[in-house]
This record gives sequence, structure tokens and C-alpha cells, in this order.
Amino acid sequence: MGRKSTRTATTTRHFPAAVVAAAVLASVPASADAQEPTFAKDVAPIVQANCQICHRPGSIAPMSLTTYEAVKRYGPRIREKVAARVMPPWHIDRSVGIQEFKNDRALTDEELETFVSWIDGGMPFGDANDMPPPPTFPDRTAWQFAERFGAPDLVVRSEPYTLAAKTQDKWFRPEVETGLTEERWVRAIEIRPSYPDGRRIVHHALAYLVQEEDPDEMTVQSAATISSGSAMGGAGLFMEWAVGKVGEIFPDGAGKLMLPGSRIRWEVHMHAIGREVPDSYVELGIWFYPKDQIPQNRTRLRMFDARGRSGLDIPPGKVAVTQDFHVLRWPSRLENFQPHMHMRGKTMTMEAIYPDGRKQILSQVDNFQWNWHVNYIYADHAAPLLPAGTTLVITAWHDNTPENPNNPDHTQWVGWGDRTVDEMAHAWVDVTYLTEGQFADEIAKREAMAEENEGAERGRR
Repeated sequence: MGRKSTRTATTTRHFPAAVVAAAVLASVPASADAQEPTFAKDVAPIVQANCQICHRPGSIAPMSLTTYEAVKRYGPRIREKVAARVMPPWHIDRSVGIQEFKNDRALTDEELETFVSWIDGGMPFGDANDMPPPPTFPDRTAWQFAERFGAPDLVVRSEPYTLAAKTQDKWFRPEVETGLTEERWVRAIEIRPSYPDGRRIVHHALAYLVQEEDPDEMTVQSAATISSGSAMGGAGLFMEWAVGKVGEIFPDGAGKLMLPGSRIRWEVHMHAIGREVPDSYVELGIWFYPKDQIPQNRTRLRMFDARGRSGLDIPPGKVAVTQDFHVLRWPSRLENFQPHMHMRGKTMTMEAIYPDGRKQILSQVDNFQWNWHVNYIYADHAAPLLPAGTTLVITAWHDNTPENPNNPDHTQWVGWGDRTVDEMAHAWVDVTYLTEGQFADEIAKREAMAEENEGAERGRR
């Protein structure tokens, strides 16, 4: 994976149009002939489906929204967050790029209008008979992927760590054996900190797969003759976890390869919460493909930088724009887009420059929230298919001005660093490498699907 050139610039008050569009809406008028929404009939279903998974007792949100009284009490605050599309946490720019995702949690325009109109209309309760039954939530101590795949085939736990009540951020890096005695292909991975306190102190966790194999990407010779993804290079980063992410489920025919004798090297970033947390740990749940089902493609989690060759160097009181270029040596399918920045991060864009010179914005997050690291997982039929020689351009905007409410100190120069008060600028992207033949087949499938959709649309006219 090569780098071409870089560019760094600073400005005082420049943001892309997408950032301006993400400002808090002044109002969202309801249709003149629409019936006034009530909590019981219109708002409660939205809150149950989109809010209560986090806003309930013992979960990660700062307040519970499981009753009408609670939602009404926090109504003005909810309006601000919902109208600005800060909540629910889905911060993709809806005006550019791919808009079809497997895990889309955004409110529709109609739901947003209903919610805001209800708050502006005095937040009436309505008829109790319209209330939906309370939802059933997944067990916080259970594996979230178990409903789909059953219990994990393998669980790998880090060593325990006791975090002091008051201390600087800690990075714990133990290495543990997987206990694997045979080669297996992975179809899903989930990471979870220990419950409940581990989830309060773990900022993020990286799990590196350490095993004896060629660390290089696939060669020209292996790309021409490959029948198994085992020739596509070393394991590298197995998975990254942060608040807002559960795990990875790989597309059919793709996955990660684990070898006998492999180990997991952890990097767990923790922060103190004012009381000692003893024996905190992080664990991996791993689901395998059946032994006779060998994926043809190997997915690798790539860290695509956006900091430029000179690195991050953000002056006090300024907005900085940094950019980096990454050439895809082989035909690829991108499975997701996950921007990673800290408290001054505002916007990140992933753009493709094709070998013929065409440019396409694949995805843009224009309302980045540093305490949510959302993994935007493309729908199978929408995941970008990129030919060899495509250049991925990752661009990041950081706001180090006093107008940024998340900025801890706008008078400081800010550079790259692991601490939350430092900054980062990269995207986590799962890349599935394809052979030329597989790439051509995938393109043909997309073209056939497009023709079928066009025919169906003509039939409806």
C-alpha cells in the first residue's frame, strides 16, 4: 500500500458545505394537515427503537428515557441533539456518497419531523391505549452476535488489569495465547470489555493477531493463481473496538485466517473514573466458518492515514485540513468506513480517484462526535468495488477554535498522540482483496442488478 503525496493547510473559519448543513435546525415544520403527534402513538415507538438501547438504567447514556416523564423532562435537550442529527449517533453526510448501510441507525426525515414537532407542540402524552409494549433488550452480559451465530466458537480474554481511582490514561498491552491447534477461517468477531465497570473505563481496544506467516500483501504471482485468501498477506490488526461498535461480520466468501499457535496482542486504552476498578479485562468472541467452507478472499483491517507526511500540527485557534493518499495495488471491495479522530475532529471524507482519472466521494462524516466511533458498514450491493491502481484520498478537518464546544483548550498547539486530548486522523477500513477474475464477476453482478432495477422502475411508471 503506497503513499503518493500529502497536503496540509490551515484556515480560520472554513468548513465544507456538509459541515455547515449539519448545524442545528432552527425549526422543522410539520405538514399543515397532519395530526398533531402524541407521545403514546408517535414518539414512544421512535424512542424505543432508537434511543432506549443506550438511554436506560445501567447502560452507557447519561440519562434514562424509558418513561414519558423522562422524555418530557429532557425535551429541549433532546430537540437540540435530534435536530442537529447528533443523536441517534449516525453522523454520515446524507447529501453525498453511498447511503446504503447494513447498520443504519439514523432517524428518517419523517421521524425527525415527528419528534421535533411533538416537542415544539408542548409534548402531549395522548391516549394510553396507543402506547406500544415495552421493548425487550439484549442481555448486556451476552454476546450480541450470539442471536445470529450461537455461542462463540472461541473466546480469548486479556489478562486482568486494576485501574486506580485517579491516574493518567493507561495503555495495557498483554499478549495471550488463542489455544488454536488448527487452521480456521473467521466469519465474525466481537469485542466486549468486562461488565459493567470495564465498559466505563475502556476508551478503545485493539486486538492484533500474531502468527507465523508472510507479512507482505499478495504478490503478482499469487494474485494470478490464488484459490484461497491464505496468500493475501499477514494477519495484522484483527479488530478494533470503541464505543459505538460491536464487532465485525464478514461477507460470505470472505473472512480472516487464524493459524495454530496464534496469539492475540492487546492494546487497551483506559481512563480513570474516580474509583478503583479491579480486574478489568477485554475479551474476543470468535465465530468460525465450517471446516469444509474455505473463503476465497481474505479481509484485512487497514488504517488509512489522513495526517499527511508532516503529521498533525494544528495551530491554536485554527481549523486544520490534512490529507493523505493510498494506492490500492489489487482489486478491492471496501466493507466499511470508520473515521477516527479525537475531541477536535469535525469532518472526514473518503474519496476514490480511479485509474482513468474519475473522482468519487465514497463517504463523508460531516458531524463527527469524538465520543462515538461509528462503524458505517456498507450494504453488500453498495460496498465500493475499486480496480487495482485506485487511489483512496482520506481528508480530515480539525477545529481547534473556541467555537468548538468539545475543544479542551483552544490556546494549545495540538499534534498526534494517544491521549484523548491529543489528536488522530485516520480511517479504519476493512479491505477485501479480489483477483481480477473475481472483480470482473462482481462488476457484472452489479451491472445486472442495476439493469434489473431500471426495468422494474420503468414498469412502475
